Amino acid sequence: MNSLFRTWRAIVGLALLPAAAALAGDWLTFAHGPQRDGWAFEENTLAPDNVSRLGLKWKAKLNNASYSLWALTAPVAAGGISTSKGPRAVVYVAGIGGAVFALDAETGEELWTHQFKYVVLPGKGGYQGTFLCPNGITATPVIDKSSNRLYVIAGDGALYGLDLGSGRVRYGPVQFVAPYSKNWSLNLVDGTIYTVLAQGCGNGLSGFYAVDVRDAHHPVVRQMLLSNTNTAGIWGRGGAVIGANGRVYGGTADGFFDPIAGDYSNTVAAVSAGELKLVDYYLPPNWQYLRKKDFDLGSASPVYFGWRNRNLVAHGAKEGVVTLLDADKLGGSDHQTPLYVSPRLGNDKAVCCEGLGIWGGFSTARDETGQTWLYVPMGGPPAAAGPKFPLTNGPNPHGSVMAFKVVEDPRTHNPSLAPAWISGDFNLPDGVVIANGVVFALSTGENAVQRGGEAKRLENTRPAVLKALDAWTGKELYNSGSAMTSWVHFTGLAVSDGKVFAVDHDSNVYCFGLPK
Repeated sequence: MNSLFRTWRAIVGLALLPAAAALAGDWLTFAHGPQRDGWAFEENTLAPDNVSRLGLKWKAKLNNASYSLWALTAPVAAGGISTSKGPRAVVYVAGIGGAVFALDAETGEELWTHQFKYVVLPGKGGYQGTFLCPNGITATPVIDKSSNRLYVIAGDGALYGLDLGSGRVRYGPVQFVAPYSKNWSLNLVDGTIYTVLAQGCGNGLSGFYAVDVRDAHHPVVRQMLLSNTNTAGIWGRGGAVIGANGRVYGGTADGFFDPIAGDYSNTVAAVSAGELKLVDYYLPPNWQYLRKKDFDLGSASPVYFGWRNRNLVAHGAKEGVVTLLDADKLGGSDHQTPLYVSPRLGNDKAVCCEGLGIWGGFSTARDETGQTWLYVPMGGPPAAAGPKFPLTNGPNPHGSVMAFKVVEDPRTHNPSLAPAWISGDFNLPDGVVIANGVVFALSTGENAVQRGGEAKRLENTRPAVLKALDAWTGKELYNSGSAMTSWVHFTGLAVSDGKVFAVDHDSNVYCFGLPK
């Protein structure tokens, strides 16, 4: 049973991940792979029959001052890195203050730090300097083992490639995006780095951004702008979601949909990989309602995955509804016809800014029977009139993880979602990681109620908690209890070589693993 969710390896994932990652169990990018599925299919140490023995192996406090809600990016990790202390497995994070840290994955020892120096200062006005535009590093870095580089966007918008073993600059700086813009987790496919921009921070325009890094002396930067203002930003923390079909996806923020004016607000947009030409979009039929309620599609990143002979995209956001789309023809010929729309799963209050609905990102995996699963992080209680889950795991007033089987609708033969289980309580969960039959999920403890300002959001938080759930039933197999001492905003987990890595708002990095 432990081999379930491991022996069936997603064709999509293997097509996009370098061979070194598949063999070594590296976690090279946010949510594991370019398609952002959160499936650590290489993991073979952690399993349902042993995760109850998980414990905190180390905790490292980094020299990084938090700013408003921000502290550290989500971690990425790789093994076999040549360092001054010999070959090491290394975990990397970047801080909002402009430093990148490399830690020994076994001990938490700091191997190197690289501090960026800025000659351009952030401007004033708009959201600049608030939690929406925090003037620092916001994008999770990406590891390229083939070039031995960690790619990072510094606060001034320049792209750097740092040596994985020493932190020395091996690439750049190349001006990639606007200084002090808000950009999201870097993605890397075929020698091209991708990111996305949102909210007009640093006067950066919303859209997809890419730079070909194969020739260090001839970087080619491309953009596909989705608005001429600060609308239509892509702020799902997974950044650009890249499919095996040569398309790049993102869910956009509020604004008026007006393609003649070049505004693709409230859509799931798709551009071509590399050239970034707009190739498709899906506009929800109720987009005007979403706009009025501030239910834009940015609060959770979509996920790309294969199902039978179809390429699919799942998305959803604050409204608390999940939509399945044909990844090769978003919304059909009229751009407004999805394959499936769920009933409301949460956010019965129908409010935008209290952490209700779907936040973070979707995750998906396939077990050895061929069954595809979709995991949804839900803020707040489940919808009163929502679907009934065959398996429940206790009250969940603050949030939950919902698991669905992707099944065929016998009438249309299109994919649909069958409820499988719902977890116990989470205080605003993030997107989950699936590894060898275990779902790892973080209860972030964040206060997401925006009324009252930033200062209020720093109050009434709770320490984050790491939980391990049975991937088939949602039963809690492990709970980290008081091991984590602070909350965290907009983060993600990393699972690599039998270890789970997490961060918090106090700039701590945590490593959980099995006893030796």
